[in-house]
Parts: sequence; structure tokens; C-alpha cells
Amino acid sequence: MLVHNWRAIIKHAWSVRFMVLALLCIIIEPIYTFVAATWVAKNIYIQLAMSAITGLLAVAAIIARIFVQQKVSGDLNGKPPSEG
Repeated sequence: MLVHNWRAIIKHAWSVRFMVLALLCIIIEPIYTFVAATWVAKNIYIQLAMSAITGLLAVAAIIARIFVQQKVSGDLNGKPPSEG
């Protein structure tokens, strides 16, 4: 079940932002690997950095999900979901 203010949460929640950044890194990594394999020599440090950044963003998303953001906490303040 979705919280009543799911649109605000998607716009403002840091956990969502970190997950989007991690997704972008996951998408960019194979593209870089393909380009590096065809045009330039592979650089293992860039691949390690991309993997490390992806992992750190995933950890940051988990941590951000744990902390309450007052602006987008999903708290109904005692109101039923229909009044949200």
C-alpha cells in the first residue's frame, strides 16, 4: 500500500535520489566497458571506481531510508489515508 504523499516522497526523499544515482552508475558501467574495449585500453581503476561509487550510493540510500525527513516522512499526523 502506498503512503498518501508518495509523489512528494519520490520528489524529495534522499533515499530515492541515491537509488536513482546508483541506477545511473549501473547503466553507465557496461557502456563504459564497451567503449573502453573498442576504442581505448581498459582501465581497471575506472571500473573499480564505478563499482565503488555504485556500492556507496546503495549504502547511502539505505541509510537515507532509515532517517526520517520531516518534509516527506509519510506521516499522516493521525489522519486516515483518505484525508491525507
